[in-house]
Amino acid sequence: MPHCFKLGRPFAALVWLAGAVFAGTPAVTEASPPAVSAAAPRPIVIAHRGASGYRPEHTLEAYRLAIAQGADFIEPDLVATRDGELVVRHENEISGTTDIAAHPEFAARKTTKTIDGEALTGWFTEDFTLAELKTLRAKERIPQIRPGNTRYDGQYQIATLREVIALARQESRDGRAIGIYPETKHPTWFAHEGRHLDGSPIGISLGQKLIDILVAEGFTDPRRVYIQSFEVANLIELKREIMPRAGVDLPLVQLYGDFERDRPYDVVYHLSRGEVPAARYRGLERAIPGGLSADTRYAALTEPAALAWMREHYASGLGPSKSSLLPRAPAPAGGAGLRTRNTGYVHPLLGRALALGLQVHPYTVRAEAPFLSQSASGVDQNALGEALQLYALGVQGLFIDQPDIGVAARDLFLQHSRLPDAGR
Repeated sequence: MPHCFKLGRPFAALVWLAGAVFAGTPAVTEASPPAVSAAAPRPIVIAHRGASGYRPEHTLEAYRLAIAQGADFIEPDLVATRDGELVVRHENEISGTTDIAAHPEFAARKTTKTIDGEALTGWFTEDFTLAELKTLRAKERIPQIRPGNTRYDGQYQIATLREVIALARQESRDGRAIGIYPETKHPTWFAHEGRHLDGSPIGISLGQKLIDILVAEGFTDPRRVYIQSFEVANLIELKREIMPRAGVDLPLVQLYGDFERDRPYDVVYHLSRGEVPAARYRGLERAIPGGLSADTRYAALTEPAALAWMREHYASGLGPSKSSLLPRAPAPAGGAGLRTRNTGYVHPLLGRALALGLQVHPYTVRAEAPFLSQSASGVDQNALGEALQLYALGVQGLFIDQPDIGVAARDLFLQHSRLPDAGR
């Protein structure tokens, strides 16, 4: 495994505990995470699309349940409507998460669009007003994996960002402050590339809309908001232009696709059109060997010089996938367990980021078997052990579909990390 480091023996009694829970072996990166102390901030639990393991994702009910289960932050993915409102859906194509196919009045709006280079056929939020979207109802996105969630199909409306903020404010009581962790979905599509069904350009800056709403709602405490994106240019624009104009400064998190396979779509779009990198990236190209190009993979953004530049100029944190951070390989053929096995390596991004003071919030821990992996020793993991291992490695938070499991793992981690004789 190039650019990775082999998992070693426990670096503390806490890491031994993580290994005991899922029968795996904890990791040591090139810069080992600092030991937890009583003064260290408590790691956060981020409810991925709400308590999406228990309710259809991105519904107010999924968020409300996540808060009841102890989540610190709820995550709304943001897309835009025809009339410029921000609604909460994982994608702007909504046939898989709503009952729109059962609405004959909208049948003529089904179309095919190419979003971030992928052709999708269905219905798209930018072709509907908010009032029209409010006539739809949510449904479970992966019913074959979460059949229990289908009992809630048809019950819940599409939520707006304003409604999510109102819920977080309403549920913040008794000294507990609920935060939100919005993601701008396909910002290049909405701002530059996308068109409505009638061919007119969309031309919406999701970052600007997001900040406008946060300011209007008075929800700008940097301890209660993280903004995340898989793209790069919109985060730089937020840091250098949009947030300063609004008089706010919120932490920004750079999300990563697969390190070796995926590319930030904004880089693909702008640089394949012949734009000069300095026009949008303002120096990042000098921190990447060979510079930025339309072929630049996320791996380039894991290198030390790039991370240092990102930390200095816009990023407060990073959101890698758990399977990139802890690489997997196919499990041995014929086994009765899970389909993949952790390789026993941890990507050096973790140590590099922590050494720079960047927060690391990997995604996504899920309890269902298709999303889990075997430990490096070949034992089937569960979500509790997976979350506990990530906390023990030094991440400051993680995304999870079952927030109650994340809270249990975090509490166990904190309880045992502070026992002076835990390793005896």
